Amino acid sequence: MAIIHHTTLKPTKLELLTTWLPTRPWYVGDGAPELTKAGGFRLDDPEGEVGIEFMVAVDTSGPEPTAYLVPLTYRGAPLAGAEHALVGTMKHGVLGPRWAYDGCHDPVLYAELLALIEGRAQAMAQSITDTPDHEVARSCTGSGFPSPAWPVTVTDDQDGTELPAPDGAALRLNRVLQPTAPDTPPQGATGHVAGAWQSPDGTRARAVFAALYPTPGDC
Repeated sequence: MAIIHHTTLKPTKLELLTTWLPTRPWYVGDGAPELTKAGGFRLDDPEGEVGIEFMVAVDTSGPEPTAYLVPLTYRGAPLAGAEHALVGTMKHGVLGPRWAYDGCHDPVLYAELLALIEGRAQAMAQSITDTPDHEVARSCTGSGFPSPAWPVTVTDDQDGTELPAPDGAALRLNRVLQPTAPDTPPQGATGHVAGAWQSPDGTRARAVFAALYPTPGDC
């Protein structure tokens, strides 16, 4: 169980993301995002060592707000071989130095996201300890995924991020979120995860965050 500490972070997550997001191929802004944390959820690391967060950050710098899905992991020491995936380092008021990574490059997040799709893991509230997030929906037509091999090749493009999954499948994460009716999987998908966030106009938006395909394909 992850314990949520309500304390200081220097720099903040949003400050790190303000610099990092414009370096991503799926970023659609002009290079100067104005970000708010608008939603998301957490997953628990079974070993209790790695923080796992799926954050929705909304950029209001452009003509229309843009919601980005940013999976992050937080570690108490650097992750070997993941220097290219480092978002930045922070000083946590309770835990001390923390290394924040693009979670798509972290084997712990990868394994737990597959477990969530299959129904072996529970989505947890973003800011409340030991509280399930019942806004998160998931589905899967199969079961018994083998333990994922690591490392894997992570591919970013203008639409999102793709990772290979067990048995030749592809795990696709939507980075620029498009509000939809997301409680059924996209066409051709064998599993999915959907979540919610708060739009700047005060409404609650929902979208598919990730989908599992039997062969590589677009969400």
